[in-house]
Amino acid sequence: MDELWRNVLEELKLDPSFATTHKMFLSDSELISIKNGVAHISVRNSFALSQLKKERFYNKIKNSLINHGATIDKLEFPVMSSNSKNKKTSELSKKTKKISAQDLISKNNKTKKNISVNSNLNPKFTFDNFIVGSSNDLAFFSAQAVAKNPGGEKYNPLYFYGGSGLGKTHLMQAIGNEIKRNNPNLSVLYITIENFYRDYIENVYSKKQGYAEKYRNVDVLIIDDMQFITGKEKTQEEFFHTFNELYNANKQIIISSDRAPSIIHKLTDRLKSRFESGMVVDIQLPDLEMRQAIIEFKSEASGNRLEPDVSLFLAENIRTNIREIEGTVNQLLAMAEFRHEKPDIELAKGMIQRDSRISRPQHLNYKKIIDKTCKFYNVPKDDILSKSRMKEINHARQVACYLMKYELKMSFPQIGKIFSRDHSTIMNGVSKIEKYIKLDLEMRNQIQDLMDLLHE
Repeated sequence: MDELWRNVLEELKLDPSFATTHKMFLSDSELISIKNGVAHISVRNSFALSQLKKERFYNKIKNSLINHGATIDKLEFPVMSSNSKNKKTSELSKKTKKISAQDLISKNNKTKKNISVNSNLNPKFTFDNFIVGSSNDLAFFSAQAVAKNPGGEKYNPLYFYGGSGLGKTHLMQAIGNEIKRNNPNLSVLYITIENFYRDYIENVYSKKQGYAEKYRNVDVLIIDDMQFITGKEKTQEEFFHTFNELYNANKQIIISSDRAPSIIHKLTDRLKSRFESGMVVDIQLPDLEMRQAIIEFKSEASGNRLEPDVSLFLAENIRTNIREIEGTVNQLLAMAEFRHEKPDIELAKGMIQRDSRISRPQHLNYKKIIDKTCKFYNVPKDDILSKSRMKEINHARQVACYLMKYELKMSFPQIGKIFSRDHSTIMNGVSKIEKYIKLDLEMRNQIQDLMDLLHE
């Protein structure tokens, strides 16, 4: 049975369209049995179950099993029990000793003072409940690599950046929790850069004892919100020395920020170079499929199951960050419970339409969007409405079209009439902006700044 499943997994790995799914949902799966034409394949959680039951994944697994000699008509995906997970993790830990982690433990026992460290980790942040998609898969796999081998050269430091509410804190704390679970003797500390700054100030004025040991004797230092170090020269110098102390001792450093190191204002060049010397990963806005997966996972975790048309509708209408997506799901479920109704498509539509009326000023119209966009990009209004194809003018025009589409819910033909263009041209322009927003942090910031101006 084990050999059959290994052969199936090896075949699925070679399928490019299945590669990410394999890593996310099948890497720790097991073929438990084949009885009466039904193959039972255990998976880690209910989210993996919901994804693998989708037709395109289900059929690939089924066909691969048949190709390797199995006689089956159906697949079942029972979720592993907690005992099974713990047993499997324990067996894996025995087989694969982490050299770097063991070196750290050995060094601690020999040279480090016995200092009690409060990790500040939230146990609810784990890899199991982190939703993975195309917008954050590299960040997720980098995080798993660090959790397995803290202090490894390739991922040290590990630097995540992206907008608010995209899961950076969740992912960093998941690393810390996984390291503590696998290597209880390692000390892990999670803090924000503001905590570091306040400790430094307190140390300067009151000569606080144990300040240096708190940060420089840990095995894994996780620092959140690095962008707030801007302008704090003495704090930057202190962090530079702390970074060097940890890095030279092969301790793991994990950092997050809302922007890449190169564009943090007034960050010293030597800190920039150190942050960029490891793995720098951009966490992007979730795409449609990932937004729907988050909505389904969140609702199931609350003891509810939304119909596919409801989760798809919400995913299409909530194009912001994960935190706001989760908040909308909570709001819908609470509204359904209060009204003693099913959280169906009609209730979801009513909630979205009501919130749109509340959040969007009544005076917002396409003329205001054009005016604000022209001022933001310093483009004359006559030019944005003209046939000009100059790069700067065309970009501003496409941004205005994007805002009309998602802020005013206008159709492509309606927008095309304003700019005297075919609806397909408008659609292509909006698609370009959507792509830029997904891939370019600066573009995301521009759109957010413009939206703030519109809602003033």
